[in-house]
Amino acid sequence: MNDSEDIVRLESVEKTFRDFWLRPTVKAVDGLSLSVRKGEVFGLLGPNGSGKSTTIKMILGLLSPSAGDVRLFGLPPRAIEARRKLGYLPELSYLHPFLTAKETLRYYAGLCGLKSAEAKERTTQLLEMVGLADVAGRPVGGFSKGMARRVSLASALVGRPELLVLDEPTSGLDPVSTKEVKTLVKALAANGMTVLTTSHLLADAEDICDRVMILDHGKSVAEGRVSELGTSLEDFFLAKVGDASEFRLAPFLG
Repeated sequence: MNDSEDIVRLESVEKTFRDFWLRPTVKAVDGLSLSVRKGEVFGLLGPNGSGKSTTIKMILGLLSPSAGDVRLFGLPPRAIEARRKLGYLPELSYLHPFLTAKETLRYYAGLCGLKSAEAKERTTQLLEMVGLADVAGRPVGGFSKGMARRVSLASALVGRPELLVLDEPTSGLDPVSTKEVKTLVKALAANGMTVLTTSHLLADAEDICDRVMILDHGKSVAEGRVSELGTSLEDFFLAKVGDASEFRLAPFLG
């Protein structure tokens, strides 16, 4: 696949955080290069502190890299043309508890610039898609975590994005809610949606991802199709002993 078909592309990206006196304190991302191709589900995996969220924030344009280049649809991440094609589900869902599910989606539709009739139609479609049509008139403050997560996912889809970015999409969910979210993501991917997701859970990658990259201290230590890596994914995490530097990398390097 040509570079022009890459939805997301990072080349030798670094991110160093500095203190008040501009002294370097933490290098969260260290020389990272990756590409997410059109129509695939790409997973960024790794334990907490491995650089996943920092990488996502640079792709979203919320952080600027200290070095290297980040491209979204071939454009800088903060370009309006790129941001219009982007949907984002953060790790924590921030929903107004007194708004109903329908009102929540209508609010996001307004932010996306949808006219009243289109916003109403889109809201109805999405509530049906995420299985919440029957509770559309209930305040989201009374929803379970799984239901609230589905509302947030629907909100990320209001603008018909070409790329959906999911930051720990199943974090804190029970097994039933986790399965529901995964089923929705797989359905979106089956219909051509490009998805970039982060997780520290192996089951997420095995169930929904076409390709994955495993991060350790901001560096890529393995990349490939889930079927190619096989049990190495589990070996990587099970081999973590003591501090975060003690990983057994033989499955990837041997």
